[in-house]
Amino acid sequence: MYPILTKKLLAPHIYELVVEAPRIARSAQPGQFVIVRTDAKGERIPLTICDYDRERGTVTLVIQEVGYSSRKICAMEPGEKMADVAGPLGRPSDLLELSDEELRAKKILFVAGGVGTAPVYPQVKWLKEHGVEADVIIGAKTASMFTYVEEMRKVGRVHLCTDDGSEGFHGMVTGLISKLVEEDGREFDHCVIIGPMIMMKFGSLTTKKYGIPTIVSLNALMVDGTGMCGACRVTVDGKTRFTCVEGPEFDGHLVDYDEAMRRQAMYRDNPKNNPETHKCSCHGN
Repeated sequence: MYPILTKKLLAPHIYELVVEAPRIARSAQPGQFVIVRTDAKGERIPLTICDYDRERGTVTLVIQEVGYSSRKICAMEPGEKMADVAGPLGRPSDLLELSDEELRAKKILFVAGGVGTAPVYPQVKWLKEHGVEADVIIGAKTASMFTYVEEMRKVGRVHLCTDDGSEGFHGMVTGLISKLVEEDGREFDHCVIIGPMIMMKFGSLTTKKYGIPTIVSLNALMVDGTGMCGACRVTVDGKTRFTCVEGPEFDGHLVDYDEAMRRQAMYRDNPKNNPETHKCSCHGN
């Protein structure tokens, strides 16, 4: 059993849970995820590890209330225990494979949409610890939906944008990418985009236009987290890949987003339409 130590409301329907999980905390790396279950009959929900504290033995998870299972998790209170927190799963960020010298030579841009800020944060924090300050675009529909802005400002250069213009750049993240490159004259040689599938698709099309190599995270396409069920299949460069064991990060310019979105819609429109049918959200998808 995994006790919930603290719970915080970050934005409407978005919660941060700090969970006691010493073994996971000891080995977690930026880019990895866990799969949680509230109880023995609970559904398996993939959640990116937002942060970890090796000394305290805790991992931080961010989840948005979207359907039955995510609401059930968000309804849990400090002192209650989750039945399972399995992980860390997936491959760590490719950035961890580079030397400090190689990292410092890079000009890195992160783009976070919705609760995609949560999985972006540990990568930006890790880079800061290795002497690299990355640029981070955080996009939301409106200012009240922002999460982890102040935490992100401590570790990176933050650029905000909102669909309604309530804070920062007025428009989509794609427009802000273009502004940074075309108007501000910024140059980037690496980009990481995490958020709703549609945002990752058009964000990748934008960075491709500017010749910026781009990575996206696809861990919303999972069920068991081991590759056994096949629900995480995605086509990358014309080849079938398994998100949970070969990802969750892939080359954003090679992903078949339309196929991935059709796969998401299959689960969303489950005809059973009972309380166990839900849309889970670890990336805001």
